[in-house]
Amino acid sequence: MRMSIRKPAADGLKAMYALEAYLNASPVPRTTLDLLRLRISQINGCGYCVDMHAREALAAGVSDQRVHAVAAWRDTPFFSDEERAALALAEAATRISDNPHGVPDDVWDAAADHYDQESLSALVMAIASINAWNRINVTVRNAPAS
Repeated sequence: MRMSIRKPAADGLKAMYALEAYLNASPVPRTTLDLLRLRISQINGCGYCVDMHAREALAAGVSDQRVHAVAAWRDTPFFSDEERAALALAEAATRISDNPHGVPDDVWDAAADHYDQESLSALVMAIASINAWNRINVTVRNAPAS
């Protein structure tokens, strides 16, 4: 690890933990949040977050099969339509630089078909949050414990 930001960025981390508390209390199912956090962390190459969110998903009751297949969610039958919509939104928002117009309307519309405004807002915040955590951990080279 390059450095620990726990002490010098304590107030910033406190705000991020408050955001996580909001997300975990949101109406979005915890398993959906766990899968979303894991998939975004895979995309961003954050080993610390991949490890943590895979363990959290398993502890929350997500099957090994679903945890292992989340990177290939489009090609497996293990995810609900709601989870697929959330994962598609998460990927599009995380890979925003791949599309000059941002998140495509069809991706947004599919998510809006499955989630009410409160839940959809929480999904957007969860996507932003885990992307921020990934960037922090990748930047300071925080690695999972062996």
